[in-house]
Amino acid sequence: MAFPEAISADKATPLMSHIQDKRLADLPAGAVLISEFVSSAREVELLEWVDRQHWRDDLRRRVQHYGWVYDYRARHVAADAYLGPLPLSLRAECDLIRALDLFGEQPSQIIVNEYEPGQGIAPHTDCVPCFGPVVASLSLGSPCEIVFGNKTSGAKVGCLLEPRSLLVLGGPARFEWTHAIPARKSDVVEGVRTARKRRVSLTYRTVLAG
Repeated sequence: MAFPEAISADKATPLMSHIQDKRLADLPAGAVLISEFVSSAREVELLEWVDRQHWRDDLRRRVQHYGWVYDYRARHVAADAYLGPLPLSLRAECDLIRALDLFGEQPSQIIVNEYEPGQGIAPHTDCVPCFGPVVASLSLGSPCEIVFGNKTSGAKVGCLLEPRSLLVLGGPARFEWTHAIPARKSDVVEGVRTARKRRVSLTYRTVLAG
């Protein structure tokens, strides 16, 4: 796995200028936040596309699965959970993730999560036996805060996820910290309490199980 700092010159793009300089100070080791990973036009395109698809509503939030279905209750990916290749409409970001060597390979699963104001997700670490050593999540729509928790020390680190940003978790950030979206209706953005709106995230992973 090569994080953006290690990307060779031939892979460097204007995108790299958006990697937040504060990542080492404000994020757990192994985490990288890339702002403006997609354009505003692409954000609209992705949101329109996912809203034309079928949403599963068996959780407290709506979700969509592509590539493989993750069983939330059993907490695993079954051998018969393969849905087929990722949709062509979602592959551009997978190709970019692969081109930048963020994963070392092409993501094989995407989960789309919808968060309405007041919805969140409890502290967790993405299933270690199920998924590869790097996980990435693209934020669309409303900004919101993500909170990391160290499993050993109990330390907490908060970070604002801006629209169109890609959060990449590897190393300690992937295995030694949990991450959560607090279930609330507002966040403090640049010192101002700001109401949340609808947020959609696309999480990219490589499936090991199955």
